[in-house]
This record gives sequence, C-alpha cells and structure tokens, in this order.
Amino acid sequence: MHSLLFKAGQINRIAFKNRLLVAPMTRISASETGVPGEVMQRYYASFAQGGFGGVITEGIYIDSAWSQTYAFQPGIVSDEQVAGWRAVTEAVKKAGSVVIAQLIHGGALSQANRHRANTVGPSAIKPRGQQMAFYYGKGEYAVPEAMNEQQIQEVIASFADSAQRAVAEAGFDGVEIHGANGYLLDQFFTDYQNQREDSWGGSLENRLRLTLEVIRAVRAKIGREAMLGVRISQGKVNDFHHKWQEGEAGALRVFRLLEEAGVDYIHVTEYQAWQPAFANNQRSLAELARAGAPNTVIIANGGLDNGELAAEQLKASADYVAIGKAALANHDWPLRVDQGEALRPLAENVLSPVATIKEDEC
Repeated sequence: MHSLLFKAGQINRIAFKNRLLVAPMTRISASETGVPGEVMQRYYASFAQGGFGGVITEGIYIDSAWSQTYAFQPGIVSDEQVAGWRAVTEAVKKAGSVVIAQLIHGGALSQANRHRANTVGPSAIKPRGQQMAFYYGKGEYAVPEAMNEQQIQEVIASFADSAQRAVAEAGFDGVEIHGANGYLLDQFFTDYQNQREDSWGGSLENRLRLTLEVIRAVRAKIGREAMLGVRISQGKVNDFHHKWQEGEAGALRVFRLLEEAGVDYIHVTEYQAWQPAFANNQRSLAELARAGAPNTVIIANGGLDNGELAAEQLKASADYVAIGKAALANHDWPLRVDQGEALRPLAENVLSPVATIKEDEC
C-alpha cells in the first residue's frame, strides 16, 4: 500500500514526485525583522533532500499592521524578507521539491507584533485559552479591537499582495491561505468569536465570507496558472476540541463554497485525520471535503506518523498527505518509509523550551 505514497501527482500545473508534503509548522527562527536566514534555508531544504515531494512553509505574515502573530516569525512584506525567502525557495527547488508559502494573519491570537501593540479580530471578544509559551507567549490573550470595514478590506488586499510577491518575486510554486487553527480567517468563521451583525457575521456563508473573499482576491492577483490552496480545521491552537456548530451538513457547504471560490486544493487538518469529524457520523473531515468538493485536490493532515496511516488516507479520501511532527523527527521520512527503515521518535528538545530550529535539525 505504500506505493500510493510514492505515486507522482499534479496540482494545477505543478508536478509533484510523490504524494508527501511537509505540513506547515511555526518555528520562529527568522530575524527580529522577519527575514529568513541561512538556518531556515538549510532547514527547509533538508526536507526536500529527505524525499518529500512538497514543502509548505510555516505561516508568513502579510502586512506591517496587525498580521504578525509571533516574535521572530517570517514575513513577506519588505524587500529583505522577499530576498530571504527567495534563497529558501531556491534551496528547496534545487533539492528537488515543490515549495508553497502559507500566508497568515494572526488576528486576536497575535502574541507579539513589532508593528502594533494591540490586536484585532471580528469582535471584541477575548480568545479562549492561553498564549503558547514555546512561541514566547505568556498568560491570557488580549481583548482585540473589532475590525471595521476598511481594516477588513486592507486584510484582503494584504493577502493578495503578499501572494503575488510570494509567486512573482520570492519563487514559490504557490500559496496556501491559512484559514485554520484559530487565526484571523478562522476567527471570522467561528460562531462564538464572531458576534458581528453585518455581512461578515451571522450565517455560515457570512462567517466564511472573509476566507472566500481572500481566495478570490489572491486568485485575481496570481492568475489561474499559479497554485492556490486553503487550510481549514475545526480545532484551534487555543481551543483544541472545537467543532463546527452546523455539523456535517455545514461542513459539506463549507467545502462546496471553498471549491466554488477557485482553490486548487483544500488542506484539512485534524488531531487524527482518520477520526470521525462529528459525533453522530463516521466520516472524517477529509472524507467530507472529498464529498463537498469533488473536483478539488484534498490534502489530509493530522497524526499520520507512519506509512500505514498516511497510505490509508490516500486510499480513503485524500490526494496528498501532509506530515507534521513525524517529519520534524524524520526530515527523511519518505526515504525511511520507502526503504522500510524505523522512524525516529520526536526529540524532547525540538519544540522546547522554545520552538526555534535547532542546529542539529538541519
């Protein structure tokens, strides 16, 4: 069954040598001003050298306003940041892999932003949970300012402009819009976080509207030939067990709307990708994505630590799989699985005391 993992594929016009991607994982290892350096070049290239067909970067912030989420997070706003990413993409491509830029706006989950002292979100509601210590966070989240129409439009434009820079200037093969895990686009979609009474809140379609508008704006900027994906989830970094209030029927509508907006792929992430998405049904979120968006590539992520689990997702519903923590422990995960070698466990120091890239990782 492992042969499914190593079958060549294509998303839009981009060819992949296999169905194995590195999942986006925040590593806060850029300079203080958000410029990727030599350590990040070696880190990302090492996954390509290890046999992965594609690499999705950590979330890259998109403006000089409220989007930065963590200290030492990379951006793609300044010329220096773009040049830093260009060196990364050149290294990854030279090693034989596709490279995709994940674009993010932290919204109310911003823990450190050198551009602004405050945070913004759909409504002035404090996020649940605690800031993450391994990203230099401490204590509760701040209460964000509710965004006005001008700020919302600026976010849409910033996603589009950053996508264009990523593809046209930094050398990425495509972009992934981060609409998952509790960050700004997901905050708009989350019923308890979004209490707006205008056209950006209320119904499922209104709450998803910001994500859809971002997708459309990005597509208009990068054109039909560039690869465009979106990541979506139920759980969040600050609310791990969250479930969409509209259940399975709502999930099917979400995936249909995402497909209609014009993405090339939908990247679904759950704690364990194969588990039922809702208590009253047996279908996983990836299976619901396949049913709701039958003409769109589906990428599954979540707990796919070994070859058997990953291959089972391809057999069940997904076109590609994204490997997270198991890839951190095994930058050569594809080579090891292909050759039947044992996989290493995740070392305790990889994400502690902070999640920076360690020298022995690459």
